[in-house]
Amino acid sequence: MPNDHRDPNMKRINNKKLALEFIDEQVAAIQKQVGNKKVLLALSGGVDSSVVAALLIRAIGSNLVCVHVNHGLLRKGESEQVIKVFREQLGANLIYVDASDRFLDALEGVEDPETKRKIIGKIFIDVFAEEARKLEGIEFLAQGTIYPDILESKGIKAHHNVGGLPPELNFDLVEPVKFLYKDEVRVVGEALGLPRPMVYRQPFPGPGLGVRCPGAITRERLEVVRESDAILREEFALNDLEGKVWQYFTIVPPFKSTGIKDNKRTYEYAVVIRAVNSIDATTATVEEIPYPILFKIRDRILNEVKGVNRVLVDISPKPVATIEWE
Repeated sequence: MPNDHRDPNMKRINNKKLALEFIDEQVAAIQKQVGNKKVLLALSGGVDSSVVAALLIRAIGSNLVCVHVNHGLLRKGESEQVIKVFREQLGANLIYVDASDRFLDALEGVEDPETKRKIIGKIFIDVFAEEARKLEGIEFLAQGTIYPDILESKGIKAHHNVGGLPPELNFDLVEPVKFLYKDEVRVVGEALGLPRPMVYRQPFPGPGLGVRCPGAITRERLEVVRESDAILREEFALNDLEGKVWQYFTIVPPFKSTGIKDNKRTYEYAVVIRAVNSIDATTATVEEIPYPILFKIRDRILNEVKGVNRVLVDISPKPVATIEWE
């Protein structure tokens, strides 16, 4: 397969048989490239890095070292899922790093979205590099680069992968899914036996919940985002919307409004629900949530999430709005 573009004769991987053939080919290719050397992977828990991890575990076992960094901006239960699937079920050589305080302390008082992104990206690389320096015998870096990343950026996908590492950590790259589209990666993930919720995980921004907590991030508001998002995802799953809506999440803007609870005046946050459908994220249409489901989500958020007295729905398409708020 050429290194500069996808082979036009390459079959689209759209069924399990083709996925298994691809897996066999890549396992052999990885073993040939890596030999008995060690490979390092930043495992976010996203679809691409998870499929790459599962492929490498099949090819080289414990010679793959996965580093999962919890930056405090993940959705509820995500780190726990990564540990359960990869360490407990697949036997991965997994290093878990809880750097939440380090990230959130650095983000305190920072309002500008781009500055927030740069802080998150820099600290992630710093933490990953620190862990890499502790390891011996690492000669390769695995990445979840997929074909659209090559087409769009001609480079490394910075929000899921690790670009900008210090020169002494300039490893050779292992990119087994770099010629696949996202839908193909999912088919391969299923064939590898990864859990369906992980394989069909909705798109999630690199800065995580940081972009859904507009303005200066506070731990209090971040917890409201995390808990309300968990309720939304749970109700979508219970009502068969999980695979029908491309992306759905909650946002908590940096303001409060008055309300009434238990016959007392409150001054609390508003939670905004956003659900959109898209093919490539360049445009997006708003997904209609049936009122009975919407009201159930509303009631659960108001009753179960501390510090909330309003639930709103964002019905803005892209364009004019963007999908995320930051």
